[in-house]
Amino acid sequence: QVRLVESGGGLVQVGGSLRLSCAASGLPATNYGMGWFRQAPGKEREFVGAVDGSGSPPYYADSLKGRFTVSRGNARDTVTLQMDNLKPEDTAVYYCAASRPYYSGSSIPTSYAYWGQGTQVTVST
Repeated sequence: QVRLVESGGGLVQVGGSLRLSCAASGLPATNYGMGWFRQAPGKEREFVGAVDGSGSPPYYADSLKGRFTVSRGNARDTVTLQMDNLKPEDTAVYYCAASRPYYSGSSIPTSYAYWGQGTQVTVST
């Protein structure tokens, strides 16, 4: 059974930083993409950043470049999201996702087969 577990969400003030982590288990291979999405109340799920399983550099939503950093652990089954200079509009539930083995994933939610339960990030003024 595939399972993704996020951690690290919480309340932070404007301009602060948070680091989210996601651990995957149950996937039969290490060559799969992992990504982060977020969803604010009343809005659609939005791509944040992702990294494929081949070692290529991470890629991001254009609006988040420079503030958010995605990195993958050496064991390939963890992914982190470092969020800096947080703004109130970053408030959302953040989800980790993994593609099927040997698929790269992308910025589109439907390219991911597995999802975590989400972790709340709230940026206060």
